Amino acid sequence: SRPTRQFSTSPALAARNRIYPARVRNEDDLHTLILSSASSRVPLITLWMTTWSRDCDEVSPIIKELIEHEGVGEDKGSVSFAEVEMDSPDLGGVSGVAQRYMINSVPTLLAFDRQEAQIETKVARLEDMKSREFLKSWVEREAARHGSGGAG
Repeated sequence: SRPTRQFSTSPALAARNRIYPARVRNEDDLHTLILSSASSRVPLITLWMTTWSRDCDEVSPIIKELIEHEGVGEDKGSVSFAEVEMDSPDLGGVSGVAQRYMINSVPTLLAFDRQEAQIETKVARLEDMKSREFLKSWVEREAARHGSGGAG
């Protein structure tokens, strides 16, 4: 009889959400985050904002709190999050990269999955972005994609 080998398994680590600390101010940085998201199969949630918008300053802390401190979406596979400063000259201002992703107002939430902008599920209504319950539900739906693509 052949000796049997015991295999040890470690419990799978729970997926953790990630917040990128620096605002995206140029197209190369945005592209890098989108590629990183695709390779790790973790949807990237972006908050498109401007330096002058008070609404953006209100919405950002709510989203960060939900994603970073409350771990919303981690049980569905996790998400990463970045703020995109769309009035940065290196992003072409409001008519540059934002136009490619149909960002018409600030703030706007847009998720990327498998390098694809999920235009169908973007959030531009300020009332929705100020609603913790709405945001929880939206982040969980985006997290559940985990690289499977398709909006809706």
